[in-house]
Amino acid sequence: MATLSTTHLTMLDWSKRLDPDGKTADIVEMLSQTNDILEDMLFKEGNLPTGEQTTIRTGLPTVYYRQINAGVPASKSTTAQVVENTAILEGRSEIDQDEAELNGNTSDYRMSEGQGFVEAMGQSQATTLIYGSASSPEEYSGLATRYSDLSAANGDNIISAGGTGSDNSSVYLVGWGERSIFGVFPKGSVAGLTHEDLGVQDSFDANDNRYRAYHDLYKWKNGLVVKDWRYGVRIANIDVSDLVAQTGTQASTAATAIIKLMSRAIDHLPNISSVRPAFYVNRTVASHLRVAALDKSSSAVTIEEGLNQFGATIHTMKFLGVPVRLVDVLTNAEAQVT
Repeated sequence: MATLSTTHLTMLDWSKRLDPDGKTADIVEMLSQTNDILEDMLFKEGNLPTGEQTTIRTGLPTVYYRQINAGVPASKSTTAQVVENTAILEGRSEIDQDEAELNGNTSDYRMSEGQGFVEAMGQSQATTLIYGSASSPEEYSGLATRYSDLSAANGDNIISAGGTGSDNSSVYLVGWGERSIFGVFPKGSVAGLTHEDLGVQDSFDANDNRYRAYHDLYKWKNGLVVKDWRYGVRIANIDVSDLVAQTGTQASTAATAIIKLMSRAIDHLPNISSVRPAFYVNRTVASHLRVAALDKSSSAVTIEEGLNQFGATIHTMKFLGVPVRLVDVLTNAEAQVT
């Protein structure tokens, strides 16, 4: 019975979701997060049922200065093909039919549970996008995995902020574009999170006895394609304690101060005008950048007012004109990148 209560809504769960008037309560989403990277990520349909095959140039042909009456040898460029696989993220909800239909609030009750699944799917997808590991075959490789070795081929795009130990964070600069970095969904499928109402079906209790329940399936097929690694920059080893205290590696005069490293990161992108760039930071880093914006001597960080797609006023932080976006799944407990 204990196992069942962790996977299926119980009568106790039901009672906790009702207002005093017996209607489904508005649930305060204390576990919700902000992961703007999912809103920014460019998506395209893959050219494979399992993802995307890309072809990258790995070597240029040899060219020569020619003398009159003398020829030059033929040469050629070299290419390599890389397959980026997608992953299938799923969640299933089963709610006892009689429980869901109490007080006639079936739709509201199921929706209240569905909102939790949508939030969980978003958080899981954002976590994989940053920290997904190739060692887990059911996932796809995230940015932290791809930019994790200072001596690797893409090590030039990993900038160390000097932190050691395991209390570090990272800032990512991503230039989204179809020829740089983008999200991919399998050929013939659809982009984004999908929900399928499976209706009332048989479910099974802890003793494999049947009962009728409303079933819902949530699914998200997604992958990450880094077609040109030069359009991704990781500022790693940001010592969080130094950042908070503004001392050590993050003192304003230190060469490894985050403001200076973000400026350097922009210059790592080959052609910033050809992509849609954005910095991604967690709340700790964002708060200290916002403080920098209040410093009258600093005009690098700005807070700009505008309207979103719904006409609501929003305030966007920018660093040297590049949006700074919030990603709550970025932790302050990263190990040192070497």
